[in-house]
Amino acid sequence: MRRRLMLSAAVALLVTGPACSAKPSGKALDPATALQMRLLTLDSHLDTPASLALPGWSITDAHSVAEDYTQVDLPRMKKGGLDGGFWAIYTPQGPLDADSTRKARDFAMMRGIAIREMVSAHPESFALAAKAADAAAIKAAGKRVVYLSIENAWPLGDDPTLLRVFHAMGVRIAGFAHFRGNQFADSSTDKPRWDGLSPLGVQLLAEMNRLGVVPDLSHSSDRALDDALRLSKTPLVLTHSGCKAVFDHPRNIDDAHLKALADAGGVIQINSVYVKGLKQSPEREAALKALDAKYPEDRTLTATERQEVLAARHRIDSQYPEVRAGFDDVMANLLHAIKVAGVDHVGIGLDWDGGGGVVGLEDVLDLPKLTASLLKAGYTEADAGKIWSGNVLRVLAAAEAEAERQKAAGT
Repeated sequence: MRRRLMLSAAVALLVTGPACSAKPSGKALDPATALQMRLLTLDSHLDTPASLALPGWSITDAHSVAEDYTQVDLPRMKKGGLDGGFWAIYTPQGPLDADSTRKARDFAMMRGIAIREMVSAHPESFALAAKAADAAAIKAAGKRVVYLSIENAWPLGDDPTLLRVFHAMGVRIAGFAHFRGNQFADSSTDKPRWDGLSPLGVQLLAEMNRLGVVPDLSHSSDRALDDALRLSKTPLVLTHSGCKAVFDHPRNIDDAHLKALADAGGVIQINSVYVKGLKQSPEREAALKALDAKYPEDRTLTATERQEVLAARHRIDSQYPEVRAGFDDVMANLLHAIKVAGVDHVGIGLDWDGGGGVVGLEDVLDLPKLTASLLKAGYTEADAGKIWSGNVLRVLAAAEAEAERQKAAGT
């Protein structure tokens, strides 16, 4: 406990700093936006690396949700006060045969390289972060923070030590599974095979602890979370999850697990996807399914195909409008998590560019609304600092400390 308090105190010094984000010229910022600019604001699950593969798309250009459905770019990060976060190497789950797994490995490697190339191409705007302490220094330099993360460990194949390569690339958070179970763990949205973590998953968890990579149990089953809570030598994170008490969905976490996560020093990062029960029209679901089948997410589109996808998506949205959750639904999950787990164990990972976004919280331009609502609910600026970055950085610092301990012990 004493060590955890020391880590918390150290990280607390890192979550505020000079306002390095650009503010509108000649216009005074409202209090919530001004605070957002001062805080170290990190999102724990950015699926924006998928946008880097879009033909003609640039992270430095201003885009809009209404036009191309993307939610994060450098101009919007500056205006909304997003300092960066954990940029996901996401691989959609496929067959577990050797050939498919090798292709998944290569896909994940290339996605990680693309993230690093983004940083290399724009060194004035982005910087890679390796340690928890790096984020505040990067913000102070006026740049955006780039940690890497893994969503779905399938690309590691049957060799958990391959995580060392991704760690060297910059990965500091890694999840076990996605919508389907794999060789490491059961998924929360698939039929269980392992009743939690597999034997290989247990080995992967140990490798995470050895390297200083934070284990991410979003998407994994409750039993996998139980196993990780029992076996991990460091606190866990759920990088983009919600609360079952607000919306009873397999992707969300119940109050008992929330309390167990907090008791172990972990953090739940609230997303903006599974926040309310919604039912789309059969016509919309069929049209989207057909579009996904024509243009699978694991293939690179040509410029012409990208325009075809956008035109088709706009037609679907016009003909069969989406039934959407709203800002208050996200806040209900956030406030419930704080009530149950405590303000030291809750953060934000909205799943931008991966399905996130609701009415009133469309892209990163809207982040100050969350801060304003937290203040309105009675939480302090210090609380907001913990939620926006302090808590997840504390968990990362704990993972770093464990890795150093194991290195010193020669284990």
